[in-house]
Amino acid sequence: MKVKEIIKGIIEKCRMEPLGKTCDQVIEGSLEMEVKGIVTTFMATVDVIEKAHELGANFIITHEPTYFTGDDRRDWLAEDSIYLAKKELLKRYEMTVWRFHDHMHQAETDGIYEGMIREFGWENYHMEADRAQEAGVLKNCNFCYQLPETTVEKLAEELKKKLNMQVMRIVGNPDTVVRRAGLLVGGGSLGLGDEAMPMQLMEQENLDVIVCGEVTEWTLCAYVRDAAMLGRNKALIIPGHNRTEEAGMKYLPEWLKSITGELKVSFVEAGEPFGYQ
Repeated sequence: MKVKEIIKGIIEKCRMEPLGKTCDQVIEGSLEMEVKGIVTTFMATVDVIEKAHELGANFIITHEPTYFTGDDRRDWLAEDSIYLAKKELLKRYEMTVWRFHDHMHQAETDGIYEGMIREFGWENYHMEADRAQEAGVLKNCNFCYQLPETTVEKLAEELKKKLNMQVMRIVGNPDTVVRRAGLLVGGGSLGLGDEAMPMQLMEQENLDVIVCGEVTEWTLCAYVRDAAMLGRNKALIIPGHNRTEEAGMKYLPEWLKSITGELKVSFVEAGEPFGYQ
């Protein structure tokens, strides 16, 4: 199969028309390339590229940018040594990289979000979030959950193990009782164009905790800090952008099976970007 045939099959399976303005582009390589093997990943880092080559793959499907800006813009990189070395690595391995972001999030079912629910084991805990859905927040995603009673500390420890993390950031009291939780993956916790949205969701749906990706210290973080200082049952658990989206790419190979047939498709983890001391 050629790259263009796989991309066409993916977009058709998303049950949507191809987006006109999108970051979902071939970043390196060719639409006409014959695919020998595929790697799915959160981000095509140098380590992921090396691992894809070791696996015999020549096509990487990445969720996030390869070249360091949201739209993989390269006008500022012409003389940049890191960019040139990474580009040369992809050329040497005759690797094509295609970004699967906008179509994945805007599909009938958001594959990134569904992957995280599966990773957390929260499939049976969905609750109604009508006001949020009516506001157009995270279209087609019911992102509020009624969990078995726990605490922020216990839930954070559980998620650390599931997401293979050394450290989990929290805001608020670790002893906060958790029954109602929200999940805002990746940049969703920044509000998706409305920075008040996460706070409104927390208030309207009476959430005890939000598990989130990105966080701005003067918006949702500040809101929850003040809530905790006022004695309210509010907290954040912050795995970060990578850790709240990568599982969507982990489960992508099985979703691709109906498109790729016998072609080998492997997931390669980009991994948590931070170290701690």
